[in-house]
Parts: sequence; C-alpha cells; structure tokens
Amino acid sequence: MTRRPATRSRRAAALAGLAATCLVLAGCTGDDGGGSRFEVPALGPADVDVDTPALRRATEAAGVEDCPEVAPDATAVPGGLPDVTLPCFGGGGSVDLSGLRGPMVISVWAAWCGPCREEMPQLQAFHERYGDEVALLGIDFQDVQTDEAMDLIEETGATYPQVADPSAAIDGAEPFPRLAGIPFLAFVDADGVVTHREFVIIDSPEQLADLASEHLGVDL
Repeated sequence: MTRRPATRSRRAAALAGLAATCLVLAGCTGDDGGGSRFEVPALGPADVDVDTPALRRATEAAGVEDCPEVAPDATAVPGGLPDVTLPCFGGGGSVDLSGLRGPMVISVWAAWCGPCREEMPQLQAFHERYGDEVALLGIDFQDVQTDEAMDLIEETGATYPQVADPSAAIDGAEPFPRLAGIPFLAFVDADGVVTHREFVIIDSPEQLADLASEHLGVDL
C-alpha cells in the first residue's frame, strides 16, 4: 500500500477531530428502532498504522484479547461476511472477515461516536458473561486517531478482540449496509451466515443476550 505524505495524514487527523467536534455539538441523528446514533463523518481513505509498538504495549496492558484466527480452509459463504481483510488493532495477524464462523456478534464502533462510548461497557459485560458461548469482535471504524481509540478501549475496560477499519472497507460491503451511522451490530451463526443486522445501542448485557439468543439460536 502506498503511504500518504505526512502532511496529508495530519490533514485527515485534523478533519476527523473537527468532524467529531461537530457531531458532539450537533448531537445524535437517525432512529432505526434502537435509538439515536452518530453520523459517520465524511472522510476519505486513510493510511493509519494500527500496529505500532505503543499500541502493542497499550493493548497488552489493557488485556485486550488476540484477534480470532481464521481456519486456513475457510472460504466465503453465501450470506456471510464480506471478503475483506482487516488488521488486528494493536498488533497480531490480520483477519479475513469472510472466514469467520460464529456464533459471533460483531460491533462496529469508533472513538468519535458518543453512543459507542456508553455501549462498550455493556458489550464488555456481555463478553465476560457469555464469551464462551458467543464470541464478540469489535471493528474500530473510520478512526484516524488511534490514540483516541485506544483511550476509549482503556476507559471502557473492553478486552474483547478488536480489528481496525480506518479506510471504511466494510462500508456498503454486503451484508454490511452503508454505515450512515453507528453503533451497528451484525450476528454471525456457526456456518458463517449473517443472520441479523441492526443499528442499535446496547444498554445492558441482557439486551444483547436476548438478541443473540433470538438471532443465533443459542440459549443464554
């Protein structure tokens, strides 16, 4: 991948900060049955390094778990996750989403998303209670300021695995919709099929457990 000049990276970071500030001032938008959600700032692709020595040290200190390993023979399935490979946030092997198998819940979040900040402790509580039955994977979406993303992980105590998508590769990549707002959840069954997608703000681990039971056929 061609690395952008440093001046352009700084410009992207500045725009991200401005977009986040505007969102805080403007408030949340949209309502898809799960409450308000933050609009995604209109930024172009970003060349962001999510595997730096500092991030490796920080994720290890925070106890963030390793990203899931995809079986070598795993291939894309109809109705499954897109053929998109994302780097593990804070180091480790990249993850080919199309090879993931559940039962699994995927959470799309970002440091600039206010509702995500409120939701992540609830996701962590779900992970602590039900992680052995249902895996949880975070996708840090369109964040160009990795320090802020790491700060949020630390502040919320999130230890479930995280991959990074600073260039918004999943945006509109079926079965992901155009992500006009987040947070967003996708439910993946044991065969790798996405059984449910929803713009929703999780306010308790029980809420997510009910959704997982309904859409993944697990008894939690």
